[in-house]
Amino acid sequence: MYVKKVFNKIGLLTSGGDAPGMNAAIRSVVRTCVFHNIIPVGISKGYDGLIKGKMTEMDARSVKGIINKGGTILKTARSKDFRKKSGRKKAFESLKDNNLDGLIVIGGDGTFTGGLIFNEEFDFPVIGVPATIDNDIFGTSHTIGFDSATNTVVEAIDKIRDTASSHNRLFFIEVMGRDAGHIALNSGVAAGAEEILIPEENLGLDRLIQSLKRSEKTGKSSSIVVVAEGDKTGENVFQLKEYVEKHLSDYEARVAVLGHMQRGGAPTCFDRVLASRLGVKAVESMMEGEGCSMVGLNNKDITLTPFKNAIKGITKINTELLKVSDIMSI
Repeated sequence: MYVKKVFNKIGLLTSGGDAPGMNAAIRSVVRTCVFHNIIPVGISKGYDGLIKGKMTEMDARSVKGIINKGGTILKTARSKDFRKKSGRKKAFESLKDNNLDGLIVIGGDGTFTGGLIFNEEFDFPVIGVPATIDNDIFGTSHTIGFDSATNTVVEAIDKIRDTASSHNRLFFIEVMGRDAGHIALNSGVAAGAEEILIPEENLGLDRLIQSLKRSEKTGKSSSIVVVAEGDKTGENVFQLKEYVEKHLSDYEARVAVLGHMQRGGAPTCFDRVLASRLGVKAVESMMEGEGCSMVGLNNKDITLTPFKNAIKGITKINTELLKVSDIMSI
């Protein structure tokens, strides 16, 4: 039996880019706090709201009807002031003035970096819940929002393929992923893309041209190329289109940039369940004395990873999916 640390109030905030499932995580944290007779305090607009003292006590009914909603009811923002020690000092004073005993932050790499520094400076308990559509956080196989975003992308590609087939066109579809290609790789395989271009694997323009030529020779009258926004094959997706049209005159190419639609919409079942599990673990880990870690999913279990490892660790692309993509594109 572990000895639980006594907490009266725990604050929670969402920070960085929004992700489907953040509301489900908020709901889980709030109701876990209430279950353990802890007062949950919602902090509006991330670290910026923390500095400005934008706090509201919540209860179980405060989070009714939000598990299926995209976005975040607590709002989110990036705070320049929190990057300064003076800003973090104001945030600490705000927490103490409101009698908070711990802080749960829901977000990604930048959110956890802020939480780590804050914990080191003020010895204040901070637990992180990974929520980012990019799935680029070390210490968890899945981040909240990734599954929802990939499903949104697949649905969009399915619809684009209909018009691509009707007009015998080549479509370059840009998806989010400035530093990581998880969305592009997974959605590309699921949607049957002919090529998938990601930051981790610079395939080069020549390889792309040869691949499209093979597709044409095997009788494909239309093709889909999924491009992560951080891919280095060309300067950008529009330059790729121009290059292909210049070297393959038979192709009529189009570009579709899916953009922020990937962040919106209702979270999938997987993300709702994941967010619920992570929220419970975040609160109970804090009660057990943890104060500078991230909760995450590993081999179906919810585990803890120190912030330092979560921030510095590098996520790896699934090389098996690269092989699957090559085989499926013949």
